[in-house]
Amino acid sequence: MSSKQIGGTKNGSSRNTVPSSEKASRWYPAEDIKAPKKSRKTQKPTKFRNSLTPGAVVIILAGRFRGKRVVVLKQLNDTIVVTGPFKINGVPLRRINPAYVIATQTKIELPSALNLAKFDDKYFAREKEPKRKAEEKEFFGDKAEKKELPRARTEDQKVVDKALVSVIKKTQHLSSYLASSFSLSKGDRPHLMQF
Repeated sequence: MSSKQIGGTKNGSSRNTVPSSEKASRWYPAEDIKAPKKSRKTQKPTKFRNSLTPGAVVIILAGRFRGKRVVVLKQLNDTIVVTGPFKINGVPLRRINPAYVIATQTKIELPSALNLAKFDDKYFAREKEPKRKAEEKEFFGDKAEKKELPRARTEDQKVVDKALVSVIKKTQHLSSYLASSFSLSKGDRPHLMQF
């Protein structure tokens, strides 16, 4: 703001003025320009349940492997890494949202030789494919090619399975417990069950 001298006895001696660069525009756009909505939400770090510790056996509640019992290997930023092991119940190394699992009282001791440092979010990230137009055959799903899993992933799965299966076999009936799927029958009351 700047001050401007004004003449006349009844007008006062000076008046504050706004520079032309700060003045509101006389003209407005014909269309409303939408401003992005400001979000007041802040990202909070995920707080994991005490029962979801490495070595805990959990039941998957949703997705392709629902009803399977799996072993928790490690916690990531907002997911947990689990495996079947694949040799026992067919569940590979994968990330799962902790909201979709129920922890059981069963727990196994993970071998100290098992190196889990490489299993992070980058390890499980999918490769981005370049955009291209789908052909008619692909569009209708006639000859959709199956993607092969990278060789490194299968080797990692074998190493983890070998370490876990050796520990699981030491406990009687644990292998058959992990191989069986969980389901509810008529009259079952999940809120009264002890996992």
